[in-house]
Amino acid sequence: MSPFFAAAFESLLRLAENHTTSLFETVYRSLSKEAVEPVKELFTDISLYLLGAQTTVESAFSRFFDSLFPLVYSHLINPGITDLSEEYTECLRLTRQDINPFGRYSKEAITELAKSLWASRMFNQALGMGIEVLNATEHATLTKECSRALVKMQYCPHCQGLTLIRPCEGYCLNVMRGCFASVSELDAQWREYIYTLEYLSNEMAGSHDLELALVGIRSSVNEAILYSQLNGPQLSATLNGSWKVPIGAGGHPSPAGT
Repeated sequence: MSPFFAAAFESLLRLAENHTTSLFETVYRSLSKEAVEPVKELFTDISLYLLGAQTTVESAFSRFFDSLFPLVYSHLINPGITDLSEEYTECLRLTRQDINPFGRYSKEAITELAKSLWASRMFNQALGMGIEVLNATEHATLTKECSRALVKMQYCPHCQGLTLIRPCEGYCLNVMRGCFASVSELDAQWREYIYTLEYLSNEMAGSHDLELALVGIRSSVNEAILYSQLNGPQLSATLNGSWKVPIGAGGHPSPAGT
């Protein structure tokens, strides 16, 4: 990634992370300290995805909501639970995808952000490839025939004392065609590459605007938490049907009916 775009992406990610963290600091203060790490891990995963790592937006959000659910359950849905045991916390994490406590909001956040991040990821990779190609052509050596033609084009008039006379346009073009004949076959592919960059940049500036998508994570997380609170009694009933609610720090889940 070029330094300019690396700095731009990093700035956007930090802005969105701070914006999301502020949601817990101002609205859900009871779980703000414990939510710091899941939020940080989410945006670290997003950063790695943008850089081309073999990960997905879906897996990043899945881990985030898995970590968030035990916090929401113990602090907002059942605030009387003072300290979840590790076993019960893991139980909540594992059942999160089955009971879908955050409703459609978690899925909407993933779908919209995945589209925007995909365009940015492809744009970043395309820029990297373009830089490699330009670096390779920049260091391409000239053939002896090309070197002789360039010297002849530039200095032949000097032999007759015509130092101010420039070679005609047609002669220049012929020399350039000869010198760049070996790379001229790249023209079609290069034009396609430029077209792809234009398409991706338009996508990033349009419906898949990266900044709007990243900043919008806060709103999606808030909607997801509100949904879980609204459906708190049903969620508790569903969970209590499978596990006994732990009491205090020493609580451990056990199958219902034991």
